[in-house]
Amino acid sequence: MDMKVIEIKVLRGPNYWSTYRKQLIQVKLDLGEYEQKPTNKLNGFAGRLQSLLPSLYEHECSEKKPGGFLERVREGTWLGHVIEHVALELQTLAGMDCGYGRTRSVGQKGVYHVVFAYEVEKAGLYAATAAINLVKALADEQPYDCSKDIKELMELNRRYGLGPSAKAILNAARNKNIPYRRLDNNSLILLGYGKFQKMIRSTISTTTSALGVEFADDKDETKRLLEKESIPVPHGVTFSHLDSLDEIIEEVGWPMVIKPLDGNHGRGVTTNIRSREEAELAFHQAKQVSKYLIAERYLEGFDYRFLLINYRLVAVAKRVPAMVMGDGISTIEELIRKTNQDPARGEGHEKTLTTIKIDEPTKIILAKQNLSLDAVLPEGQALYLKNTANISTGGTAIDVTSMVHPHTVFVAERIARLLNLDICGIDVIAKDIEAPLVIENGAVLEVNASPGLRMHLSPSEGSAQPVGEAIIEMLFPGNSPARIPIVAITGTNGKTTTTRLVSHLMKEAGYTVGFTSTDGIYINENMVEKGDCSGPASAQKVLRDPLVDFAVLECARGGIIRSGLGFDQCSTSIITSITDDHLGMDDINSVEDLAKVKSVVAQSTRDDGYSILNADDEIVYGLAEQLDCRIALFSVREDNKYVRAHCQKGGLAAFLEDGYVTIYKNGTRTRLMKAAEIPLSFEGKAILMIKNILAAVLAAVVNDLDMETIKKGLKSFIPSPERTPGRMNVFQFRHFKIMLDYAHNRDGLSQLKEYIDNVQASVKTGIITSPGDRREEDIINVGKCAAEIFDEIIIRHDDDTRGRSKDQITQLIKKGINSVNPNLPVNVISGEIDSIQYAMHMARENSFIVACVDKVEKCVEYVIRAKEFDNTMQYLESAPSMQEQFSAG
Repeated sequence: MDMKVIEIKVLRGPNYWSTYRKQLIQVKLDLGEYEQKPTNKLNGFAGRLQSLLPSLYEHECSEKKPGGFLERVREGTWLGHVIEHVALELQTLAGMDCGYGRTRSVGQKGVYHVVFAYEVEKAGLYAATAAINLVKALADEQPYDCSKDIKELMELNRRYGLGPSAKAILNAARNKNIPYRRLDNNSLILLGYGKFQKMIRSTISTTTSALGVEFADDKDETKRLLEKESIPVPHGVTFSHLDSLDEIIEEVGWPMVIKPLDGNHGRGVTTNIRSREEAELAFHQAKQVSKYLIAERYLEGFDYRFLLINYRLVAVAKRVPAMVMGDGISTIEELIRKTNQDPARGEGHEKTLTTIKIDEPTKIILAKQNLSLDAVLPEGQALYLKNTANISTGGTAIDVTSMVHPHTVFVAERIARLLNLDICGIDVIAKDIEAPLVIENGAVLEVNASPGLRMHLSPSEGSAQPVGEAIIEMLFPGNSPARIPIVAITGTNGKTTTTRLVSHLMKEAGYTVGFTSTDGIYINENMVEKGDCSGPASAQKVLRDPLVDFAVLECARGGIIRSGLGFDQCSTSIITSITDDHLGMDDINSVEDLAKVKSVVAQSTRDDGYSILNADDEIVYGLAEQLDCRIALFSVREDNKYVRAHCQKGGLAAFLEDGYVTIYKNGTRTRLMKAAEIPLSFEGKAILMIKNILAAVLAAVVNDLDMETIKKGLKSFIPSPERTPGRMNVFQFRHFKIMLDYAHNRDGLSQLKEYIDNVQASVKTGIITSPGDRREEDIINVGKCAAEIFDEIIIRHDDDTRGRSKDQITQLIKKGINSVNPNLPVNVISGEIDSIQYAMHMARENSFIVACVDKVEKCVEYVIRAKEFDNTMQYLESAPSMQEQFSAG
């Protein structure tokens, strides 16, 4: 029986399924013949599943009790639901905490959306495929080994997941409501938005001194600097050739340490060297790590790691080298294997402890003691397996933060200041940590930039220290801001104009604004990217820019469906309208489905923020009941019942009253200015633009702009092809006018109708089309609406007809036109520029042409060039050559 994956999406922000759970895999799955085979009709399926993955018992599912999911399987559920739970459990068994899932029909028989959480994106994608393969094998009564999948998922987690240190920092950021985003597959993380952003990689941040890191990388220079400042350090010398070894031995003396000059994590370090033979072996090991080496006097004592953050001592761990304890039965190799089975141990830095490797240094240590891996240690005998006590080589840690002598605290903090390292790890050898750190008691061995946090987060003994919180507090002290104001705007129509107007008002208020739109990305009025930039990746580019202190983000349907929002929450949201556009695409089949998509923006509004809703749109207003944030309403009707009730309750609103843009706030009604005085309103005739104005005014009010600044901004926002490209761009020729607009659906045309009906013209000509990926009824409705507006119609076609032929689109539009007015003159001029050229050529005295355009910039350029010839009729003959230039371009 067949089962087919139609599509897989990775959601990375607030999304259609959840605004809280941002990291989700969405699989569109066709069950094929399995649609007729729920689990209770698959002989023995429940038993095979439970036998293979017994831990599924912990899944409560809708039963809200352990064993609930398996109970559903026995009673009968569809395989998509089982795949959801298996994908979650495979990731959990591989060490990734994933617990959220949903499986829902897409409205087509046998086809489902299987949605589940992921922690590591590549692991989530792998889990999707593995879960499908596993469930299909069990359904077909075939054997399946899931251990290979779990092993691969563990490897993906190790390679691409965040380690304990990064997770501790991000948990602290989350607790302080600081947004964050990974910038690569390693540990580079952006904290905060816009001008408040900070970056951190491992434990090196944007505040860390590059010179301090340089000092730490050069252990010899660090030692000389500290020695000069009376910090106790062991005597040592730098060398690079084996020829110098005898001379080094004579100067340093036994016992000694040989280590790389610029090593880390204990690599290439040999301690307690007591013979020429051991020294030569140590030389070769260190040479594998670094060209230059340090030989220094070996000091007796315990190994400690001091962690300093913001030049303050926050944690101290006593480090114990990797070891095993004899039981009188097991070999050393078996003891190591048993120790590595501790779930707290993993490869590299993935877990709080690291597995113990049997490497060359371990073999040398065993050889010194005349031991082999097959030797059996007596019960109770400890065997240390490494020369150093690093966690990265399998060591453990004991927290001793509260035991450190005050003078030693002073010395450690002085070192951090001397080296100008705001985050550093200091390695100390000391006989007694409760006594002052002087040369008789111990010394500083080295200073490390980017110290690991694992030993302090989960010590083998003692208390964990809040080191992640300390780093976040250093970067964002107290209540210092990490976020900038974000106005997020969505809706069927009006998004781009509203975005541009809000951005303009905020610029008038003195902000450095970054905004995204279907035209491009703009930072401080400079275009940084051209094209449709209304998706999450574009939003992240604005929020990533350190100049920006106010963001205005247009959020289109496609981006939300494709991968979610590009931010975790906004301070203000605006929903302009929700009408039947794009239905039948991406499994959004009704206006209610579309409203759920758009509501993601409103539901991502902070609790103390505002969602600004169009009260003239019943569906938009209906979203208010779902929201936890504050609500502001706008309407072009002063008698709107929703606005009236909202104001009676003390709510914030903006509406059109006696021709004035009016604001109701805190029980006070304020007339801002006449709508007709606002250039964008087109003398008060463009109701669709007044809606945008009202929404933008409310955004300004909730972001504390004063009335004079708002009025100044509204007056200075002059609609033009440069400022509002493709949004009611009107060009006056000697004998006619032409307006270019991006209207591409019934609602867009309907809103234009309110303006066009008030235009005085001898003839009104419409140049229209529809994207081919719309439903038949949507394309027909474009024709119907156009027939109600225009005296004559030209049908054109986009370059990309999106799945339908030009003829199919033409016939559907004509069907709509004929249903309203079968006698309406209709021409078909397929090319976009050709259709405009034809309309201007045929234009009669005092006629008005409305061209609904797709390639806005190209059309605007053509019309402007045509207008240059308007002083003669020659431009009509030259137009074809201009068209040829556009075609060539």
